[in-house]
Amino acid sequence: MFKGYILPSLLALALLMPSSATVADSLNLREGHPDRHVVVKGDTLWDISAKFLQDPWLWPEIWDVNPELGNPHLIYPGDVIFLSYVDGKPVLTVNRDETRTTDDPNTVILSPFPRISKLDHAIPMIPYDAIHQFLDHPFIMTPEEVEHAAYIAASEEGRLISGNDHKIYARGLPNTYSEFDIIRPGRPYYNDPKRKKEILGYEAIKLATARVEAFGDPSTLRIKHSAKEVLVGDRLVPSRQQAISQNFNPKAPSKQVNGQIISVPAGITRVSQFQIAVVNIGTVDGLKTGNILAVFQQGRQVRDPETRKMIQLPDERAGIMMIVRTLNRFSYALIMEASRDIRLYDMVRNP
Repeated sequence: MFKGYILPSLLALALLMPSSATVADSLNLREGHPDRHVVVKGDTLWDISAKFLQDPWLWPEIWDVNPELGNPHLIYPGDVIFLSYVDGKPVLTVNRDETRTTDDPNTVILSPFPRISKLDHAIPMIPYDAIHQFLDHPFIMTPEEVEHAAYIAASEEGRLISGNDHKIYARGLPNTYSEFDIIRPGRPYYNDPKRKKEILGYEAIKLATARVEAFGDPSTLRIKHSAKEVLVGDRLVPSRQQAISQNFNPKAPSKQVNGQIISVPAGITRVSQFQIAVVNIGTVDGLKTGNILAVFQQGRQVRDPETRKMIQLPDERAGIMMIVRTLNRFSYALIMEASRDIRLYDMVRNP
């Protein structure tokens, strides 16, 4: 329980450091914003910030440093958030009831005030359900990972299709894990989706999980939790129960980045709020989890009525996304706001 509290506390200290004049000057309150908001179950920090700010991802810049709000990631239903002004700049503060108590041993006391509350009752940054299904197993495999992954060499009794409780035999299986995801490489992801020359990775379609019964060459496994048919040649990767953070540090990338949406996991061509998109930039481009990117759609080409020549209209901003998982050369991003349908091949860059 305390591990989940220490890291956000350290993060909060960084978030609450004085911001640069550039960021502070860019803060714009949303028209018709409230002066207060009572936190209710189901709220997220993003939703609350969107009530006050035109750019909700700038919320760390206006939280007031005060003893009651030692950590902006730990806000609970019942807390009241107030908007005020200090030296002409907007500031958000929290008033919380310090009389609430509990005998539950799985609680902590948030000093210096005696407010007692379960850490897992704190509201999240974004809706957890919006991302967990995309982060609990590998969704993209690089060409090298596909080539070197363990694979199913045979099935019990020579079955063409295997399913729940069937035995399979795999080669190249590392003996450091006892449970594996069965993955089938799917459609490729290209660095340039239009030219389709350089493949960054392949969609990793999760078919089932399997537990090792005996290591060897081949190793023996039994299939559990099969969602789709399993075939000889399918790959196996370790099942890793990842600790998925529900809190992100939203900020612009530290340097200029330019990329494109190269795919969406659902296999559709357009995405909207709280759907996942894959972009063709990653850690090698300086991206980090929590980075905010703006999505732009290329302006149309139209004919000038006077010169009769074709002219390019300006790019149109379509929304913003937040990076929720980074890989070397591509990343997962969650669409946070969409003013129009966001499409494959839309451009992404600094907000």
